[in-house]
Amino acid sequence: MSVDEVLLNEVQSFLLPNETLPVNRMQRETEAGATWMFWRKRRYVMALMGFCGFFMSYVLRVNLSIAIVKMLANHTMVDDNGTVSYYREFDWDSRLQGHVLSSFFYGYMCTPLLGGWLAARIGGKRVFGIGIAATSFFTVLTPPMTRYSVYLLIAVRVIEGLFEGVTYPAINALVANWAPPLERSRLATITFAGSFLGTVLAMPVCGLMAERLGWASLFYVFGSVGLIWYLIWCIFIRDRPEDDPRISEAELKYIRDSLGSESEQSQHISHPWRQMLLSPVVWAIIIAHFSENWGFYTMITQLPTFMNDGLDFTLETAGFLSALPYLLLSLVMLVSGQLADWLQSRGTLTTTQVRKLFNCGAFAAQTIFMAATAYYMTPVIAISCITAAIGLGGFAWSGFSVNYLDIAPKHASVLWGMGNTVATLPGILSPVITGYLVPNKTPDEWRIVFIIASVIYLVGALIYGIFTSGEEQPWAKDNDKENRCRYDNPAVELGNP
Repeated sequence: MSVDEVLLNEVQSFLLPNETLPVNRMQRETEAGATWMFWRKRRYVMALMGFCGFFMSYVLRVNLSIAIVKMLANHTMVDDNGTVSYYREFDWDSRLQGHVLSSFFYGYMCTPLLGGWLAARIGGKRVFGIGIAATSFFTVLTPPMTRYSVYLLIAVRVIEGLFEGVTYPAINALVANWAPPLERSRLATITFAGSFLGTVLAMPVCGLMAERLGWASLFYVFGSVGLIWYLIWCIFIRDRPEDDPRISEAELKYIRDSLGSESEQSQHISHPWRQMLLSPVVWAIIIAHFSENWGFYTMITQLPTFMNDGLDFTLETAGFLSALPYLLLSLVMLVSGQLADWLQSRGTLTTTQVRKLFNCGAFAAQTIFMAATAYYMTPVIAISCITAAIGLGGFAWSGFSVNYLDIAPKHASVLWGMGNTVATLPGILSPVITGYLVPNKTPDEWRIVFIIASVIYLVGALIYGIFTSGEEQPWAKDNDKENRCRYDNPAVELGNP
């Protein structure tokens, strides 16, 4: 036996002292193909297609944040007599703008719990795919609806939010079925990184398209691309490894054996609603989720406007600069997932220690940089601090976002639905509050917005650091049958055939 195999067996024994793993991970990985040959590893194909799905979903989500700057821009008109006048295609005040930007989240917060339940009942593949396909369809309808009435625009955005609200819980059901325990951080962060790279693309590309092709092009082009993605998703992705005709026997055995007893087909999942709702660990994760989303949604909806009005950048320049925080966030997320899994697999830190270190460390840094932005609102310092604040949030996503799977893998899609419902409130509240706080868009008004975000990050760090855990909770295990609301959940069972 090689030195690497001996070390791996020691780590596995440390992590699972009372169990004997029937499969050597390195051996199975070798049989399934080299590490860089990801297309031969179907679990990575699933993660990459999920990445592309979230990529599209966030392009569809944030395009209005860019388009609205162009929609509200002053246009110059010269009549036959040479008289110069100015007009705006849409004459919306800052308060109405806040409601338009937050309307997506009115729908988005209504369906995460439903999405988790549906993913558990009919499978994450269908729920995730239909969620993005429907959002893409209504995105194509956005320009004519907007020109007819602002209230139709709000209605369309609410509908888009309803469909996108199911996507995160649905992908958790898929990850639960496909991800071996020591690859959960890696596969989850690969998938979630698509959200932020979608934002990276959307900001500069949408800015260019809005300036040169008109704001409506953003909705027609990206809505159509989202529908094409859905067709590819339906062809290549399956809910469980056992259903995938392209998976190798080595990879299938590796996934099954890694998940162990959690893959028994005969189980009936019963969600312990009372214990989940009363669990301090669950609420610590949800509050961390809320805190991260407050800063993220504040910037994703307001950053182009802040750069255009507060820092006097053009729309094209604001689009490119607004992408920097999300580019850093995407890169940090990919690195943090690898690092988190490495620290766990080596036995350097426990799962609880990894989650607390990554999440609380990120929140502490975000607190500092958001506060610095509030008091040093020059272009270079503001952009640098915002980029650091949002970018370092990538470490937090290897904390709270994977923590749902840690504490209750079989209930992860429903827990994520609960968490995402609460964590969507910032998307509703932040744009509306900002609209009231910055009617004149002065630096002093924007300062309050950044201070609020800084305080919320700090509170989230304290609560998460005190109450969270990375261990599977007693109520999540099969031996506790009391106080549960029963129904069959075959799709959420890890590795269920």
